Amino acid sequence: MRILVADAFPKERMDDFRALGLDVDHQPSVPVADLPAAAREARILVVRSKKVTAEVFAGAPALSLVVRAGAGVNTIDVGAASRRGVYVANCPGQNSIAVAELAIGLLVALDRRIPDNVALLRAGKWDKKGFSEADGIFGRTMGVAGTGSIGREVIRRARAMGMPVVAWSRSLDEKGAKELGVERAPDLEALARRSDVLSVHLALAKETRGAISRAVLEALRPGAIFLNTARAEVVDQEALLELARAGRIRVGTDVFAGEPEKGQADFASELAKLPNVYGTHHIGASTAQAQDAIARETVRIVESFLRTGRVPNCVNVARRTPARSRLVVRHFDKVGVLANVLGLIREAGINVEEVQNTVFEEAQAASCAIDLDDAPPAELLERIRARKDEVLFVDRVDL
Repeated sequence: MRILVADAFPKERMDDFRALGLDVDHQPSVPVADLPAAAREARILVVRSKKVTAEVFAGAPALSLVVRAGAGVNTIDVGAASRRGVYVANCPGQNSIAVAELAIGLLVALDRRIPDNVALLRAGKWDKKGFSEADGIFGRTMGVAGTGSIGREVIRRARAMGMPVVAWSRSLDEKGAKELGVERAPDLEALARRSDVLSVHLALAKETRGAISRAVLEALRPGAIFLNTARAEVVDQEALLELARAGRIRVGTDVFAGEPEKGQADFASELAKLPNVYGTHHIGASTAQAQDAIARETVRIVESFLRTGRVPNCVNVARRTPARSRLVVRHFDKVGVLANVLGLIREAGINVEEVQNTVFEEAQAASCAIDLDDAPPAELLERIRARKDEVLFVDRVDL
């Protein structure tokens, strides 16, 4: 079975894939345009930041599992995967500490103007007087937008630095806020109004695209620090550039609109050129610790898929199928029994949504739960019961 790893991946974990009996094809530099051809014979695809388009799924009939070796899946056409019955999984939480460390690093760098200190020293100049003007972080209010695993790590670090924390997320309630030791903001604008520092940790989704709007950014206090180590698309980039250019806010960002897909490329950003903006090169998860944790989680997902058929962290399996009725069939555990039952269901024009068969000790009998998109009529139940040499019991449960 072939696994295509289409991005950089630790060598030790490649050996883990081989130990699972997989034929490993490592193409870390394959262009996105060539990925459909590269994945044509693959059963499993592993990517980090590379886009997986609908063309990949259309051109790779054997592809059964795509693993994003990272937290989000916005680079993968999940809809196209779902339509072709391909599992999509990710590795949430494995890079949380690394991203949180960078967010705090950007905060300290902005407050103490560390990059400018370094640049001036390298230019052979000394300016203790100018660089002594810093606000300090202790006692400043940290606002955290998004309280997933990364947001929670940021909260821990901010509180350890003596910062009161106000937080918001769609799922955060008063009880959850109390457990985190934070104050809950009712919405993003209220969060911004309370914040000396606003750090964004929202996953990119349809609901969060542009969530940090112009109104949210304008609600920040003059001189506030805005941090984004999530995705550029969750922020109104035009408003961010305008407010930063006017000197209204200071910005630390690890993500940029239109950033290159390649690891090294020419890149011009008006935002990155501003003196009150400190940018990094989308490196939030790029520590050896984080990458090894993500790689180990990727191996775990692949191993579970191979050995049990189950996919941990799967993002595209329906939480609830269209099934309206469940057919419970206790039967003898022998060849053809379920095939005959399913054949009768097909003849009745009813679609099977899900099947789970449980075999009992001694492998003499089993119980099968068959979820159907319509209630089986009494006639169908009687036809199944009539197969007495195969079927022990039949019942129907409405869902």
